[in-house]
Amino acid sequence: MRYVPRHLAEVRQRDLIGVRPEHVPRLRRVRWRVLACPVGWPFGKGDLEVIVVGVDPHKKTHTAVAAKSTGESVAEVTVKARLKGHERLLSWARDLDAERVFALEDCRHVSGSLERFLIVRGERVVRVPPKLMAGARRSARTSGKSDGVDALAVAHAALREPDLPEAHLAGIERDIKQLLDHREDQVWERTRIQARLRWHLHDIDPSFEVPLRALDRLCWLDRIVERLAKEPASTAVRIALELVEDCRRIT
Repeated sequence: MRYVPRHLAEVRQRDLIGVRPEHVPRLRRVRWRVLACPVGWPFGKGDLEVIVVGVDPHKKTHTAVAAKSTGESVAEVTVKARLKGHERLLSWARDLDAERVFALEDCRHVSGSLERFLIVRGERVVRVPPKLMAGARRSARTSGKSDGVDALAVAHAALREPDLPEAHLAGIERDIKQLLDHREDQVWERTRIQARLRWHLHDIDPSFEVPLRALDRLCWLDRIVERLAKEPASTAVRIALELVEDCRRIT
């Protein structure tokens, strides 16, 4: 019979972390409850599953893909970006499930009419920023690029980000934003025209200097017209006069 020292016998009776078997607490079975919607998703009601309809909007057509809370695609449809197409899309979505949320890629110029159409008819709409689409597209199981893949990526992004802004009908703030955007476009256009005008004036007569920010003033535009009237008729002079009129119109 082989002799084993007492201290080695005690070591063999311990596990890898030095705990005796009799000191290990007994484990109890835990029953996991499966949630119908992801944790944090704010649109679930009880155990009723919510279908997310991801929409990839375009100028001529809209492609929608309905996805479960697990991300599995349920159905797909492509409609025209017109009123009848919007009605067909809504009817198709309502036939899928009683609880649904529309997730639209936030491209206001092509998705605005559909967004307002859905909100007026009592549908819930969330806006998915385009920057969230890159990660969703990379995680897609299908290769290539198509409207269906993009629409499913919109739905996946909405499922992954539960705090997306919910769309509402715009009031006076929409008009104000449109006016501000239009003013910014006009300022940018005027800056571009002024830069072209300065190059033409330098080409016509390098000695004729126009101070900085002078092209924003009507008196200086009048001086430029008078100065160009003294030059021989040419294509450059005619273009410069047209640019002066464009500056005057925008200013």
